[in-house]
This record gives sequence, C-alpha cells and structure tokens, in this order.
Amino acid sequence: MILAIGFIIMSFNSLYQYAWNAFLPHLKIGLRATLPEIEVAFTLFTIFSTTFQIIGGNIADSKGPRKIGIISSILSATGFLGSSFSSSLYQFYFFWSIGSIGEGILYGIAANLAVKWFKKTRGFATGFVSLGFGLGSVLVNPFIYSFYNYRMVMFLIGLLEIIILPVMLSFVDYPKEVKGEKPKDVLKTGKWWLIYFSFALSAVPLTIYSSSLSVVANGNVILLITIFPLLSGISRPILGYISDILGRLTTLLVTLTMMIIGSILFLVNLILPSVLVIGFFGGSLITLYFSIVGDIFGEKFSTSNNAILYTGKAVAGVLGGFTFSLLYDFSPTIAKEFGLISAIAGLLLLLSKTVPMKA
Repeated sequence: MILAIGFIIMSFNSLYQYAWNAFLPHLKIGLRATLPEIEVAFTLFTIFSTTFQIIGGNIADSKGPRKIGIISSILSATGFLGSSFSSSLYQFYFFWSIGSIGEGILYGIAANLAVKWFKKTRGFATGFVSLGFGLGSVLVNPFIYSFYNYRMVMFLIGLLEIIILPVMLSFVDYPKEVKGEKPKDVLKTGKWWLIYFSFALSAVPLTIYSSSLSVVANGNVILLITIFPLLSGISRPILGYISDILGRLTTLLVTLTMMIIGSILFLVNLILPSVLVIGFFGGSLITLYFSIVGDIFGEKFSTSNNAILYTGKAVAGVLGGFTFSLLYDFSPTIAKEFGLISAIAGLLLLLSKTVPMKA
C-alpha cells in the first residue's frame, strides 16, 4: 500500500515536468509569449519545487508526512486549477509557482516513503515509486498535445488531484526506529558536495529534453514526448533493482556514461536515439542518487537530506531550461555542446575517490 500511494502521488507530480513539452506550444499561443518567456515558468518550477522540498522535508522528518502532505497536495492542485484560468503570463507564473511548491514537497514525501521503509531493496522500491513520475504523463501527453484547449486539461488535472491526493495522504507515515545524519552534519562533508554537483550537472541533458523536446525535435513530436517520459519511468525500478545487486556507485557510473553517449547523439542531431538513451538512463538519476544518499547518510533525515540534494534539480533546470533556450536561440550547436560538457563534468565529479566506492 505504501508503494502504491507513493506511485500515484508521483504520477500526478510528473505532469509538472514531463507534460511540459505537451503544454509548451499551447502556452506560447494562449499566452502570446516567446519560448524564453514560457521557459521562465519551467525554471520557476525547478526553483520553487526544490527549495520548498527542503522546508517540507524537514517538517515531514520531524512531525511526520501526513499533514504537510495534505497541504502540499492542495497547493499542487491549485497550480493546475489557477493556471487553467490565467489570462496573463504573470498570472501563469504565479499559479505555476504555487503548484510547484506543492509538487516539490510531495515528491520528497513519496520518494522517501520508499527510502525509509525498504532498506534492503531501497533501489527497487525508490525506483518503483519514481516510476509514476514517468508513467503519469505518458497517459495524457498525446491528448494534451493534440487537444487545443489546454485550459480544460489543466482544470481536469487539478480537479482530480484535489479530490484524490488529500485522501490518500491521510494514510501515510514514516517508520520510527531509523538512524541517520542530520543535514547540518551532512553538508560539512566533501563527499556530499561531490554527489550534489555530480547530480546537478548530470541532470542537465535530462532537463533539456524535459523543457525543450518539442522545440528541438525534428519531427515525430507526439512520439518523442510520449516515449521520453515512458522510458524515464520504466528505467527507475529496473536500474534501481540492478543497483541493489551490483552496487549503487557502479550502476551510477554506467548510467552517467550513457548520459554522455546520449548527449553526443543529440549533438550530431540523432534525436530519436538520443531521446531513447537520455530518457532511459536520465530518468533513473534521481532514484540512484536518492538511494546513495540513504546508503551513506542514513534514513532518519533522508527526506531533508534528499530535499537538499533535489535542489540540484533547480541548478539543472536553470542550466537545461532557461540557459539552454537562450543558447539555442543563439546557436543550436553551442547549446548542444553545453549539454554534453555538463554530462561529462557530472561523471568526472563522481569518479572522485572522496565518494565511497562501497556505496
């Protein structure tokens, strides 16, 4: 039941990120805005979702996930409901940011239900919950992209969310007998920062496709925006399970190498193969990094610790969203090279001996 609740929460959460490519062209037309102006909302999403996940994570670790989870589900639903009625770009920014706050906190709660309750199979459990983050948008992306009235779609999503999630979150809780290091102690260690910046930079190719796939695609947009979140979702329990057997770090090193290969494919304009590689291996990044933080620093404060790690997604969002769109308007080649360099830097940081090889 715990994993099922986490999965459903993640399915709704996915619509803020992986349905973005489907909403993007409609938002440009409906709000009469340019690509960089619309991408500001994606950057705001990454900033607000990650920042408030820290606050929500601390509350969930200290007081339990139930009350903060219910409040967050209402905020997340408000984001879609309010955006469906937004008549200006700034109104959209406001409501999308409100919803992003709820989404970020819910993401942390859902993921750490798996991290805290399933120590022996942490990789698979975290991956299964995160599977919802990919599959949720798979069901609605073709409909969103093909259906002109995006406002009605947003309204229906918000309505379903505000009905379903508060009820489900009234049943969640964290285990009591767990151990782990506090965030203030974790932040003093060098290995933490290597893990953090490795995650942030390695996720740039993923956020490039999450924010701009419908722009950079050279045809077959509906196919690409459907298989991208699908691959991102199904890879999470698969690579999570493999990491339970082979070790977290070994699996992560292979994954980051594949992210580099996917970025090279993007650079030479092989979009479909690149989407297949980055979608599959990039989707598992959060599963593997969350799990490795739980392995190294313990479970007791994992919601808070992983919330801080998740701010790396904001860094990746700024780099892969707004920064990439500016570079792409100037030179598509330079923008693609930027993504490749980020992926290489992420791997090099993880290769440091400061990160425990036993993880």
